[in-house]
Amino acid sequence: MAFVEPVVLRDRGLRLEPLALTHEAGLAAAAADGELWRIRVTSVPEPESTRAYIEAALQGREQGTRFAFAVIDEASERVLGSTSYHDILDAVQRVEIGYTWYAKSVQRTHVNTTCKLLMMGHAFDTLRCRVVGWRTDNFNFASQRAIERLGAKKDGVIRGHALRRDGTIRDTVMYSMTAGEWPEARAQLLYLLQQRTQTA
Repeated sequence: MAFVEPVVLRDRGLRLEPLALTHEAGLAAAAADGELWRIRVTSVPEPESTRAYIEAALQGREQGTRFAFAVIDEASERVLGSTSYHDILDAVQRVEIGYTWYAKSVQRTHVNTTCKLLMMGHAFDTLRCRVVGWRTDNFNFASQRAIERLGAKKDGVIRGHALRRDGTIRDTVMYSMTAGEWPEARAQLLYLLQQRTQTA
């Protein structure tokens, strides 16, 4: 039995379902909303590479190292983007959350906070993870701020860690949250979502 089994997560009009080849057209359309593949500090697939992106995610699922979700708006059934558990270490009950991106039109909405609540809740409450981690490019300041808003703590920076899509070498900023920190983080995220709903 895999540590992360197929599951569908739902809340606030969003559905996270296991990424599949049937999501190819929807995922390509989401990436085209803002031409996200042009951002050098992300891993959003170019339109012609969407199928290969999904196939790589499925291979990671088979290997037990990554479990990718499609993010769906339940009212319209529109694919909004994708997010994943990755670097899955069942021996130490740790996963990371990453490969996350959304169509530009739904950025800075409730979508990211809701998705993170669903994934963190499943990781801590169902999978009984001891630690959930995140990593991002040292120049992806928007991602760093978003991770910090979740309540994650900065662990440090791994220098010269990975290649960017343009061939340059990035430093990677690492974050984590422990199971003991989750209840307070969850309460704060629910509060932020409530505030967003009241001001929308």
